[in-house]
Amino acid sequence: MIKNGHHASDEEGGQRAGVKPGESPCSPEKRKRVVRVWCDGCYDMVHYGHSNQLRQAKGMGDYLVVGVHTDAEIAKHKGPPVFTQAERYKMVRAIKWVDEIVEGAPYVTTLETLDKYNCDFCVHGDDITLTVDGKDTYAEVKREERYRECKRTQGVSTTDLVGRMLLMTKTHHSNMDNPDYQQHTDNFGKGPKGHSPWTGVSQFLQTSQKIIQFASGKEPQPGDTIIYVAGAFDLFHIGHVDFLETVYNQAERPYVIVGLHFDQEVNRYKGKNYPIMNVHERTLSVLACRYVSEVVIGAPYAVGKDLLDHFKVDLVCHGKTEVFPDKDGSDPYAEPKKRGVFRSLDSKNGLTTDDIVQRIIENRLLFEARNQKKEAKEMAVIEAMKRRGEHTDDAAQLAQ
Repeated sequence: MIKNGHHASDEEGGQRAGVKPGESPCSPEKRKRVVRVWCDGCYDMVHYGHSNQLRQAKGMGDYLVVGVHTDAEIAKHKGPPVFTQAERYKMVRAIKWVDEIVEGAPYVTTLETLDKYNCDFCVHGDDITLTVDGKDTYAEVKREERYRECKRTQGVSTTDLVGRMLLMTKTHHSNMDNPDYQQHTDNFGKGPKGHSPWTGVSQFLQTSQKIIQFASGKEPQPGDTIIYVAGAFDLFHIGHVDFLETVYNQAERPYVIVGLHFDQEVNRYKGKNYPIMNVHERTLSVLACRYVSEVVIGAPYAVGKDLLDHFKVDLVCHGKTEVFPDKDGSDPYAEPKKRGVFRSLDSKNGLTTDDIVQRIIENRLLFEARNQKKEAKEMAVIEAMKRRGEHTDDAAQLAQ
């Protein structure tokens, strides 16, 4: 059980998570002015690595503005995105640390952009982002010392997730030494001249500290409507966001609890090679959503009496996706239906994890080419660094 708190106030005047209206999150000295932070990116196939970057950026200031690039800009500099710009805008808005988004932000971050949105500085991960001609997109703001860096989240990348979908083995989320997986990553995320530390695959290791960082929140308060939903929430995507927003809007003061099923349970009812993300990864993805108050890790498949009584659940919701029977053939929602607290919701978004996998498979060659092109540019920077005898951390300087 992971507490995540209410986040409705995040959207109202940049109120920080966990701080009551009227209270300041800053010391008296810092309260003199609001520090506005800028982040930008493609935010394609948004995962907990993106969320962790935005969490770290928000911690460096008071108000976080996130610029999201258009489909055309991404196609020009990197290759085709998996999700449309409208989908990517909505995904970023749903991340609880984000106060404001700028649609169609320029691919190259300039002082003009920071000044236009009254941002003190921008924050990016400790990897490198290059334009189509191999230039560092943050060169200008770095020169003017309006750039901050945060730690990249190890063990997750768009390259890795796409690789899992294309390979689709049952061991993809636990066996990184699988020869087939290694061969695939060589083809997908590795160019002919070597391997970039910024584009590739690494093992995700869950820690209690990471969960705590994502799960700063509140207990339910008197007057809250406690709403329970359950599922896999695999490859957390815009379909999930629209559903959880619909759930959130069922009450004036909602407290949304998400029950996440263990990997073995998901594989039982989903079949094939699901889940693509393991339960630890799915936990962080759901915790980052502003509509979620609490997460139950390894929730029972059947929503029974003990669970409903323990959490004092007022309402149980399910979307329009198929409800698979429990192991004994029974309806997992029999108890909430008996109590009259079950509600079927239509979020008007039918996107599923299967649909996303299909997008990837249909465009496999395009995505492989995109990542090989990206890595080739990064390797050129690394080779230049080696010739100069410099450390990888100085890569950005060479791309200016």
